Amino acid sequence: MSTLGIIALLTLLYWLYVTVDVLKGLPNLRTLPKSPLTPFSDKPPLVSVIIAAKEEETTIRETVKHLLSQNYPRLEIIAVNDRSRDATGVRLEELRKWSEGKQDIRTKLQIIHITHLPDGWLGKNHALYQGYLQARGQYLLFTDADILFAPGTITDAVTYMKEQDVHHLTLTPNMFARGALLKGFVHFFLFSFSLFVRPWRANIDNAKGPGIGIGAFNMVSRSAYEAIGMHKAIALRPDDDLQLGIFLKRAGYRQRVLSAKHLLQVEWYRSLKDAVIGLEKNLFSGFRYSYMVALLACLGQIGFFICPWLGLLFLWDWRGAVYAVAVILQIWLYRKLMSRLMSLRGDTAYLLPVSASLLVYTIVRSVWLTWKQGGIYWRGTFYSLRELKRSKR
Repeated sequence: MSTLGIIALLTLLYWLYVTVDVLKGLPNLRTLPKSPLTPFSDKPPLVSVIIAAKEEETTIRETVKHLLSQNYPRLEIIAVNDRSRDATGVRLEELRKWSEGKQDIRTKLQIIHITHLPDGWLGKNHALYQGYLQARGQYLLFTDADILFAPGTITDAVTYMKEQDVHHLTLTPNMFARGALLKGFVHFFLFSFSLFVRPWRANIDNAKGPGIGIGAFNMVSRSAYEAIGMHKAIALRPDDDLQLGIFLKRAGYRQRVLSAKHLLQVEWYRSLKDAVIGLEKNLFSGFRYSYMVALLACLGQIGFFICPWLGLLFLWDWRGAVYAVAVILQIWLYRKLMSRLMSLRGDTAYLLPVSASLLVYTIVRSVWLTWKQGGIYWRGTFYSLRELKRSKR
């Protein structure tokens, strides 16, 4: 048997294994249930929503307004303006004054303005930690400055956490994108990320299992957050949302990841260029700044996502048929996960090899820029590679 034939069979075996694993895991990946309209039987816990915002003048207004419209009875919102050079701080102060003048809005909006970033901190992580220091809630909700919340989101989340005795709840949003190419790339990134981290495994109550956290919605009990060392434990992690979930899972706290496609919406990036630039800042971090791991990730994308399509097109023998089966499984899994996570039909499946090629390009750029610069620029601040690697340990 030729080398190419062996590679084709190994590729098919990989997709067969992934298909079985996804089919076994999908029943564990459910949608956040809607809570009954009846009021809480006892005094509901106070929830502190903490938002870090840096240069978010175009999105922060809508995010805060949606949070102010929540039907949860005990809520405080702490928005942290992290050294913004645009009108983010002005927009937040305008919202605070506007909310105080509305009799139907009882939620307190607190604004923190940060002007200095201390050494040893990533800006966003420091901002979230400063928000925690002012928070009084039994539950802490860390979220981003571009998320749109349905009115019952927090009520549904708190009800679920109390009923299921969950310490950490993270929710996947519906990711809106404009244009087929951007939509295909964003959705492929979610698809590839899901196959890598297997989010359904986080719902198995096993401290040795993988943990997960999603920046759009990370709600954690105050006691669990404090026990793992808060954001001080992940002070220099660009993937702070994911690491928060990993730390909590490792510590043995009960964790759940659910779909909130009907409750949360985010326009992750507005253009393909923005997506590539945004991801190239932290992809290398996801590989623990290891050149070998990054190389293996690129080879995996090429071998398992791109080559089957090339084999389908250019091999007119049994090897092409093997690759054709791999492509069919790839498309089926893509559509299945998109439907489960975001209620999408996966119509951009025909762009899978193009999106995978773009992701390989982004990974290569992430590694090259980090090496060339000796670190990363994150929201206008430079962090050296030596410092970032030290934080990994």
